[in-house]
Amino acid sequence: MRELYLQTLKLPDETGAERSYDYSILVGEMDVGPYSCESYGIKIVEKGGCEASVPHVTCSAARIDELSELLLRNGVTPVTLNDVLSDWL
Repeated sequence: MRELYLQTLKLPDETGAERSYDYSILVGEMDVGPYSCESYGIKIVEKGGCEASVPHVTCSAARIDELSELLLRNGVTPVTLNDVLSDWL
């Protein structure tokens, strides 16, 4: 699986301390019946902290672009990624 780096966001935590998060799109392959197609997922890594990744979210490049814009615009962290993804799907 490959990673396509998107952006780094610096966001304040609940105490006001600044934290840094790297956002990436995961690019892999997924079997769909007798065929394979490119699949996309998301990875968020806090520098010096936790990380979360969800591979194979969609086979649509347009949909993963929508999701990544949503995550960046709202400053989603590794802790809240799965909740946001559940609502988005």
